[in-house]
Amino acid sequence: KNLWHCFGCQSGGGPIDWLMKTQGVSFRHAVELLREGISPLAAGAVKPVHQSTTPKLLAPVAFDADDQALLNQVIDYYHQTLKASPEALAYLAARGLDHPELIKRFKLGYANRTLGLRLPEKNRKAGAQIRSRLEKLGLYRDTGREHFNGSLVIPILDDAGNVTEVYGRKGTP
Repeated sequence: KNLWHCFGCQSGGGPIDWLMKTQGVSFRHAVELLREGISPLAAGAVKPVHQSTTPKLLAPVAFDADDQALLNQVIDYYHQTLKASPEALAYLAARGLDHPELIKRFKLGYANRTLGLRLPEKNRKAGAQIRSRLEKLGLYRDTGREHFNGSLVIPILDDAGNVTEVYGRKGTP
């Protein structure tokens, strides 16, 4: 049935509950771990973690990149997220904007709150630095949330293909 039960503490559930309990991550983070296929689901001597602050997903940005490269990397991540999101692609199709060349040429993206799951927590030195830089670039708010959360992301590109501005359109899934 793909369920587990602990006879000691009387807790149980499915694979997502197992990850949340053993890795100390949120529901959304556990789902992303399962989607990436990097979850340690094997039973055994696992000590539950209350809350983990170490990243378990690969960061889509280089922490030592300059601001322009960092902005380009985040937009590339949003672009990959859009291509992997059936809901966002359906939104584009409903608006008549689903041609693959259009999406590729203009690097349309989708911000679905997963960028923060891939960065170190803000209570870590590296996490505080990268989140501060993203805030300075306008991609994060001072509250620590993604500025374009739940938005279709439309970057404005220069002749060299670098991002100069970013526009977000709410109303996507």
